[in-house]
Amino acid sequence: MSLELVNNRYELDGIPATELCKKYGTPLFVYDTSIMERQYNALTEAFKTCPLRIHYACKALSNLNVLRFFSRLGAGLDAVSLQEVELGIMAGFAPQDIMFTPNGVSFDEIKSAVEKGVRVNIDNLSILEQFGDAYGSNVPVGIRINPHIMAGGHDKISTGHIDSKFGISVHQIAHVHRIVDAYSIRIHGIHMHTGSDILDPDVFMRGAEILLETARQFPDLEYIDFGSGFKVPYKPDDYYTDIQSFGHVLSRRFRQFSKEYGRKLELIFEPGKFLVSEAGFFLVKVNVIKQTTSTVFAGVDSGFNHLIRPMFYDAYHHILNISRPQKKPRLYTVVGYICETDTFAWNRRIPEIHEGDILCFLNAGAYCYSMSSNYNSRLRPAEVLLYQGKDYLITHRETLDDLIRNQILYTFDPSENVLKKEGKTE
Repeated sequence: MSLELVNNRYELDGIPATELCKKYGTPLFVYDTSIMERQYNALTEAFKTCPLRIHYACKALSNLNVLRFFSRLGAGLDAVSLQEVELGIMAGFAPQDIMFTPNGVSFDEIKSAVEKGVRVNIDNLSILEQFGDAYGSNVPVGIRINPHIMAGGHDKISTGHIDSKFGISVHQIAHVHRIVDAYSIRIHGIHMHTGSDILDPDVFMRGAEILLETARQFPDLEYIDFGSGFKVPYKPDDYYTDIQSFGHVLSRRFRQFSKEYGRKLELIFEPGKFLVSEAGFFLVKVNVIKQTTSTVFAGVDSGFNHLIRPMFYDAYHHILNISRPQKKPRLYTVVGYICETDTFAWNRRIPEIHEGDILCFLNAGAYCYSMSSNYNSRLRPAEVLLYQGKDYLITHRETLDDLIRNQILYTFDPSENVLKKEGKTE
């Protein structure tokens, strides 16, 4: 972990965390590339006996500099929107190294992705039929199946169960074959993703067996994509996926299957949270300490507009008092400044907090900035990247001009009952 207590002060990759706050202001997202690389290497080591390809799930954190870093490490990209595809190409990924697996999009978006040269996974029978009608055997395609496995740490991030909108049901494979045969579609890959924060690797392996059994029915596969969902620790002594043990079990099974299948297959994973969650640190300043008849609130200069996961997923983020690490812990409910219930942590033991202190939220790399908003007309924070012991500003703190950049202003003219556009007119 790059956050270390050295001589009674917290440092991030050797840089005092409070100095980063003075330099860039708060709230502030900080990302450590050494942790990203550590996680990437751990995954490649766990599956070193297989022809592995890691596609970074950029929805977790889509800053172009982060994408460029993973491209430099040798990763491909998992994209779920056409805009993520375009960001990936801007970041330097070759189109063939981008896997596009959307859900609920129009066929026009699929066509645009094909025109850009990226690989496509389809999870809808209707779209698969339109794909066949448009391309026949000229463009290979992958299919995403739904294995009907309940997995994931929260119902909002479980994506492989029977009521999920994702994937083509394993019970509809016969229908897939009818479409494939009718249009001579080349199925070159098969894919699943059961959910995030998988607590039980055995559940994942049940889904994997379903995927492999389905794969037997398609003779021309080039890859099998197992998605991701590996759990990282959020709390001290928290449970997390033992990636080395898991890699040993799945690698052995995958090698066995490839031998039975009769050709070399590429094993693909699409980790997002596993690669960047622990690399992120969110630094905020305490605005107020407010004691009520039942609770002591620590109100900070942020809210769920910046980090929505606790309110959205009941997610736990460990919180440290960077300013007073050695103080005796007290119970605090840490809240934001949004005009709604806006709670980051309930009755949490944190070293004694004073107004003006800096708090640090851990595991702030995945689905934090990427899910932020301008709710309450609040501005998004700056982002800083740590690389080789140096800090680099990679996203400016927003200004009011950013907030209204795309708005068109009119003057209300009651005399003519019209709105008149301000500024120059074409």
